[in-house]
Amino acid sequence: MTFKHNFKKVLSATAFAAALVVAPAANVSAATNDASSTQQSATATSQDQQASQDQAASQSSAANQSSSTSTSSATSTSTVKKTTKKAKKTTKKSKKKTSKKKAVKKVAKKTTKKKAAKKAKKTSKKSTKKTTKAATAAVTASAGQSQATDQQDDAAKKAAEAAAKKAAAKKKAAAKKKAAAKKKAAKKSAEKAAKYWIAMRESGGYYTARNGSCYGRYQLLISYLGGDLSKKNQERTADRYVYGRYGSWVNAKRFWLAHNWY
Repeated sequence: MTFKHNFKKVLSATAFAAALVVAPAANVSAATNDASSTQQSATATSQDQQASQDQAASQSSAANQSSSTSTSSATSTSTVKKTTKKAKKTTKKSKKKTSKKKAVKKVAKKTTKKKAAKKAKKTSKKSTKKTTKAATAAVTASAGQSQATDQQDDAAKKAAEAAAKKAAAKKKAAAKKKAAAKKKAAKKSAEKAAKYWIAMRESGGYYTARNGSCYGRYQLLISYLGGDLSKKNQERTADRYVYGRYGSWVNAKRFWLAHNWY
């Protein structure tokens, strides 16, 4: 704007100089006045232009300031927007990261829980298996003990039965033996009594009694005694004769009772 104003001033001066050269001398004064008037007019115009320029400059400066303020405001707004956007982006990233961490944590927790449950299940299964095994072993042991006890009971029962049988057999044998002994004793007593009865009938019990060819306590033929008239030989010879002929003194007594001799 200043350049244009100066250019106009220079142009006016040039025009004025040309008018002085070209115009007649008579008109120099008038021309001078006109030039002065023109110069004044130009000056006024220049002043108006200067004022206008100053106003324009002021307005431009104001516009520039306004533009600068607007630009600054726009820049500030843009910066705020950018900062907000960045903050939002950061927040979003942070949220995403937090969400990811939470998801990882959740998965880790779930995995840990799953592992713990699996471990607990495995432990429970192992414990159940162990308990079942122990119970089976206990049942088997109990069955074995029961079987052993049954076998022991059977063995004890059999032993008791065998002992009872043995005792019964022994008792029976003892009774039989006793009965036999008793019978033998009774027989012996009967034999003794029968022998005594015959001796008393034959000789009155004397070992020296003699009746013809018969001699001694049992009145045996002297030839039976073989020349030995002793008591011992008479007893032995009499037993040999009776057992050989009758089988017993009791039978000999019976014969004697039937025939009055033996």
